This record gives sequence, C-alpha cells and structure tokens, in this order.
Amino acid sequence: MYLPTEFESRRGFAHVLNVYVRLARPFTLLAPSLGMVSGGIVAWFAVPHERLGDARVLFANLILGAVAAALLNAASNALNQVYDLDIDRVNKPDRPLPSGAISTRGALAFSAATALGALVLAALCSSFTGRPDVLLLFIAASVFSVLYSAPPARMKMRGWLANATVAIPRGVLLKVAGWSLASSMLSVEAWYIGLIMGLFLFGATTTKDFSDITGDAMYGVRTLPVVYGPDRAARYIAPFLFLPFLLIGLGVPSGILHGNPVDIFFLCGIAMCWGAYVSVLVLRDPDSLTRTENHPAWRHMYYLMVFLQVGFMLAYLPHNFLR
Repeated sequence: MYLPTEFESRRGFAHVLNVYVRLARPFTLLAPSLGMVSGGIVAWFAVPHERLGDARVLFANLILGAVAAALLNAASNALNQVYDLDIDRVNKPDRPLPSGAISTRGALAFSAATALGALVLAALCSSFTGRPDVLLLFIAASVFSVLYSAPPARMKMRGWLANATVAIPRGVLLKVAGWSLASSMLSVEAWYIGLIMGLFLFGATTTKDFSDITGDAMYGVRTLPVVYGPDRAARYIAPFLFLPFLLIGLGVPSGILHGNPVDIFFLCGIAMCWGAYVSVLVLRDPDSLTRTENHPAWRHMYYLMVFLQVGFMLAYLPHNFLR
C-alpha cells in the first residue's frame, strides 16, 4: 500500500520546515556553536605566534565552524530520536517521530544530510588553516554520535560509558575543534580546557535522563537514574557539576591557561558557585527531576555551559581590545 511522505501529506513547506526544526531541537544548538566561536577566539589570543591565518581566515572559520557544530549536533539529535522511537512513545510522545509528524526515513535522511553538511564545512575550515585538525575532530565527534545512539554499540544503554560517549565529543572534542579554527590542536591548553568541559558534561548529561526513567527502564536503557535510582544517581553526579571548575583556577599558577589571571579566577569562582547551586537543586529533591522534561537543574546546566563558553572568550580578550 502506498504511504504518502510527510511532504505530500502535510500542509505545506512551512509546516514541514517546522517539523524538521523541532527534530533538530534548536535550543540545544546554541552551546556547540558558541563553543566553536569561543574556542577559536581563545586560541587566537592565547598563542598569537602560532596563528594559522590572518583575521579574515579566523572570521570565516568562526562562521563556518559555528554552523558546522550546529549541524552536527542537529544530526546527532535526529539520529538519537530515530533509535529512541519506542522509548519516546512513552517519554516524549509529542516529539515529531512518535507523534507521526515525520517518518523514520525522513529523520534518517535529515540526520545524514546535516552530518554531511557539518563535515563539508569542517573540511573548508581545515583547508583555510592548511591543517586537517578541524575535519579530523569532527569525524571523531561524528563517530561518537553514532556509537551513542545506533546499534550494535548503542552506548546510551551502558551507564557511565554513555555519559563518557556524550562528554568526549560535546565537551572535549568540541572545544579543541574550536581551538583548531585558529591554531594547532596539538596544544596542552586546548585539551586542558576541553577536559574541564568534558568532566562537567560527564555528570551534567545525566540531568536529562531523570525524566526519561520510565521509558528507559522499559527498554533496557541503563542510564544512571535507572541503574541506581534517582537519589543515588543525583549523589554520584553532583560533584561533577562544580568540582571540575577548580581546574580553571589551577590553570593559572600551573602556567597552562594564558588568559587574564583575574578574569580566569572570576570565571572559576562564578562557575563553581553556580555549579554548586545546581548540585543543590539536584540533591534537594531528586524525584522532582523525574516529573518534568526540562527541570530547572537541566536548564541551569545548559545555561552554565553557555556561560563558560562566553566566560573563557572574555577571559582571553585583551582589556583594551574594544577601545
């Protein structure tokens, strides 16, 4: 029997576009895009003698890198929803796939197209710098995205390994890829900053799993809240929400971070206080995390990610830059 596609069965292009935008989850695209821009600007001012191009190359790479990061994240979001379809019928029935607004084939095509677009833009960035760094890091992040969602690996089902599979590409590799827009990825400073972001995400990524506990448990997805229960899972992730930011402050006396020392210490203090507050939200009532998709703790986690990207960028801008 012939089944019409979403393009034929829906009310027009605007409606179809809205469905695909919802599939991409646009709110989640800001942090990776900003991370690329922040990483490039930090590298530009951290090691000026190692710049891989002039200001025009940097500007072009910042734009291309930001779009590439958003596209890759959109591809990852769509792919995850394809393989989570049965789970989302329980946890998030209003999303495009479980609601029938889009077909699985359409979602897979969208994921493939956006991933390809991201890799093409990353390749352009690499061509501008004359080094393969950005493209290699994007390829690695793409592999992690597939490993997380798709069988047979399906790392999402593997507890702490699932957290690592999210934290490495979206925390570590993303930050180093941003750095590579302006300088070589063979930099201790780049990986040190990436480590900070990765350790934070290693715990923070679980804040989105509490609300999915019902569907995840039904289909054998062993997230931390499923394995340990909300209370223990909250206790396990709480230290990762603020302790990694100690490394920001330690980066100054160790000589690893080359931004303005005062600004870096301020960034360290604010991030630790904010992260500690999020920890309190998580620990105060872990069961409340299971009752809403976008719990305040998850929103604070995401806003803190954005703040860190902006904070690092400002800490490396010379104070007389805009004068």
